[in-house]
Amino acid sequence: MTVKNVTKVVVVGGGTAGWMAAASLSKLIGPNIDVCVVESDEIGTVGVGEATIPTMMTLHQLLKIDEREFMAAVQGTFKLGINFENWNKIGDSYMHAFGRTGQDCWAGGFQHFWSRGKQLGISEEYGRYSASYVAAKAGKFAALSDQSLSYAFHMNATLYAKFLRKMAEQHGCERIEGKITQVDCHSENGYIRSVTLESGRTIEGDLFVDCSGFRGLLIDETLDTEYEDWSNWLPCDSAVAVQTESVGEPIPYTRAIARDAGWQWRIPLQSRVGNGMVFCSKFLSDDEAIETLLNNVEGEPLTKPRIIKFRTGQRKQHWNKNCIALGLASGFVEPLESTSIHLIQRGIIRLLQMFPHEGVRQPDVVEFNRQMSDEFVFVRDFIVMHYHLTQRDDTPFWRHCQSMPIPDGLRHRLDLFKQTGRVFQEAGDVFAENNWVQVMLGQGLMPEQYHPIVDSMSDAELNHFLKGLTGNVDQMVNQLPSHQEFISNYCSTNSM
Repeated sequence: MTVKNVTKVVVVGGGTAGWMAAASLSKLIGPNIDVCVVESDEIGTVGVGEATIPTMMTLHQLLKIDEREFMAAVQGTFKLGINFENWNKIGDSYMHAFGRTGQDCWAGGFQHFWSRGKQLGISEEYGRYSASYVAAKAGKFAALSDQSLSYAFHMNATLYAKFLRKMAEQHGCERIEGKITQVDCHSENGYIRSVTLESGRTIEGDLFVDCSGFRGLLIDETLDTEYEDWSNWLPCDSAVAVQTESVGEPIPYTRAIARDAGWQWRIPLQSRVGNGMVFCSKFLSDDEAIETLLNNVEGEPLTKPRIIKFRTGQRKQHWNKNCIALGLASGFVEPLESTSIHLIQRGIIRLLQMFPHEGVRQPDVVEFNRQMSDEFVFVRDFIVMHYHLTQRDDTPFWRHCQSMPIPDGLRHRLDLFKQTGRVFQEAGDVFAENNWVQVMLGQGLMPEQYHPIVDSMSDAELNHFLKGLTGNVDQMVNQLPSHQEFISNYCSTNSM
């Protein structure tokens, strides 16, 4: 393609992905480009991505978003981790908590010291060495200035899109209402030239960002970009969502409760609770899923249960020609570890880093796609691990998960940890050593050995070290206010 300056960016679709992209482009590159969002009030958004992970703060810092203002606007609560219930065995539970657990050393992670302590009978449960875990279980929270408590957010996704829309429009972004009925491409190279609305209006652009959800209006329907299907590793293909009244103070963590053919989420907001169930339609009908969910929620339903169908996987090219797909248009990994908004954010930040001011160049496209694909694969493997590492064989679904083949990269990680206790974070993997360790231990995978450096400590020194860690955690958590008390003083929706 001849080099052409990119001055007009057209974002197709609103929702979380569309308005995150529009706000970021308008505010951070804005003076050099025109940004518009084409969205139709008639087309709903999925809007259930209500839990996040700590990386979300990266984009918020770039956009200089005031946390109190944001949290009040989205009726948000704070999240210290995810509590997994019934995943390894019925009745078992463990928490994947944010931030650090224990204290690492140069030769290996804290799990090596913990494993030795477990052999000696002096280690407490692994989570006791995590401030986020202990605070979550105690229902306590504070945003500490030294960031010693790692956290993320629960939020109303629809209100978040509105919050970002306001920011985007303040920085010159135009919202164009209407349904797209036609997409035209340049005949010589297949690049997208324009979209035409039902009203007959045509909107031309140099770069198009596809945030049209599962439909993939540009990336799929127009450019016919291939999709890599991962349902052989992640068999769930459906979800049902419902909102309920709050029946108590919000807890500072997400709940993920394994059911007979999938799992249920529970996300507390200031004003209500978001609930849903991800399930496999081969083992459970839509009606059975709705019944299971409604039988296991607390509080009166505020909405009718809504069924969402999906196919897990990713585009083989997230960036194709002059179109970049974000959000559900780019791929989907189920929300078990709340990574959907993270993957949107990573796509946006990469686009900002590689923005094609002087026209689309193939090396940028190749690099963008390589990085996005790698990140999707790391998230995929982390999710597959939850399903595969289980002792549950009480239903056909769990028997299938236990026996299914898993990706080679994941098999290697599990074997490495089981035999040596070692975990290494790879470049581009959002999940660090401690994230992998918490889930592997929680799902019942115990290492057969620990790093010999631990033996440089005497048993008494190790005991002192472990007790010191839990003592520090307790001292910190004891000083925290309750989660509800902190919200009331910091970001209550009622104070707006």
